[in-house]
Amino acid sequence: MKSNKLGLWLLTALVVGNMVGSGIFMLPQSLAKAASPTGVLLAWLLTGAGVLMLSLVFGNLSIRKPELNGGVQMYAKALFPDGSGAGVISGYVVSWGYWIANVTGNVAVLTTFIGYLSTFFPIMTSNAKLFTIGSLTVKVGGLITFLICTAMLWVMNAIILRGVEETGRINFVATAAKVVGFMIFICFTLFAFQKTNMLPLMQTRTDQSGAALGLLGQVNNAAVSTLWAFVGIESAVMFSKRAKQQSHIKKATVLGLIISLVIYVGITMLVMGILTQSELMKADKPLVDALQKVVGHNVSYVMAVFDLIALTGTTIGWIFLSAEVPYQAAKQGLFPPAFLKENKKGVPVASLIITNAFSQLFLFSTISDTVSNAFNFVVQVATLAYLVPYAASAIYQLELVLTGETYKNGEGRLVDGIIAVLGTAYAIYVIKAGMSDMKTFLLGVGLYVVGIILYPFMKIPKTSMTKTEQQLQKQTT
Repeated sequence: MKSNKLGLWLLTALVVGNMVGSGIFMLPQSLAKAASPTGVLLAWLLTGAGVLMLSLVFGNLSIRKPELNGGVQMYAKALFPDGSGAGVISGYVVSWGYWIANVTGNVAVLTTFIGYLSTFFPIMTSNAKLFTIGSLTVKVGGLITFLICTAMLWVMNAIILRGVEETGRINFVATAAKVVGFMIFICFTLFAFQKTNMLPLMQTRTDQSGAALGLLGQVNNAAVSTLWAFVGIESAVMFSKRAKQQSHIKKATVLGLIISLVIYVGITMLVMGILTQSELMKADKPLVDALQKVVGHNVSYVMAVFDLIALTGTTIGWIFLSAEVPYQAAKQGLFPPAFLKENKKGVPVASLIITNAFSQLFLFSTISDTVSNAFNFVVQVATLAYLVPYAASAIYQLELVLTGETYKNGEGRLVDGIIAVLGTAYAIYVIKAGMSDMKTFLLGVGLYVVGIILYPFMKIPKTSMTKTEQQLQKQTT
């Protein structure tokens, strides 16, 4: 009999699979546009340190507050007294923001898949115009991207409905394929690395208005993109109710971060050493383009196959995680009880379908733009939306330190306090860095505003629930 529970390695695979997804496959191109090689390296170091603090926050909270096992929104709700209106609203806003961030993030993962699929079908990147409706020009590549992304979204939906443990195993296999693909890439590119492609280390980059950016400005410019690489660090926390042991949460989170950081920095540096900066800025599939330059089409096709398998696993992991958010929020009375509906395999079927329906709406952004532009835009918006839940978690850790709750004899308070302060400061820094592109920043804020407007409709009084729904919510809280 299947337990429908996730062990340490399946949890670690979800963390690595969700983090090392679209980021590793597209970020070398995004970062080349945002900063010079020196700026990119400093951004990686800053982000790695900041995310380490956040991962320790998540790990500490999973141990000190094991009863708060419904996801990051639980920490936002717990910031205020139990049952208070402020706590409910805080939990709802963070749940909404995290959910919408996942929904938009799914689009980034799907468009990355299309970028690598175009290795075999170049027509998918065609800029030939099909028709124009008002200011919207639909191109051949854009329409094909939209149609394939749509098909993949709903195929993943069907796979996840087969069960929690089976989905975790598929993700584990895809993550293993990802590691094999990276090993192939490293073996063929390590000895072809040319440091001249990274020189000069300090190069000119410009902001949205065309003004030149100094080194600090470039680091700020790249900081939002590098954080996208680590979005998913909270995956083990989000699945904590499905974990075989609560002690696995912190281990999986930290282990997943270490594995991902090594992969990210190593792969990014190799790509930068194979492609020139101008080549990298134009690449829709940086890893395949780099390998193709070294060994030609045949091996690059093999790499593309492994990348597509890996991206399939990432897509499953992200969609699975996205559906878990409103499901857990409904258990806490933050979202309508309709999200509680499960199928016989324990999968939150209503939450999954509604989540993918929202992702479907965001997919329309891919119709009239290139893969790389669509990816960069969605990443910026989604990353800014993730920062609110991250900051709320760090602040809650700080609150526990200041009140002394869960700390016997004050043991560990100082260290945890430093971690919480640094994690909060990092989240605030990236939010500030994201304000450099005001249009994207305002859109990220706008997603939260929409959630606040919808709050009266999303928060359904328990008196309106059916007896079955009330019983299910009582059992799961």
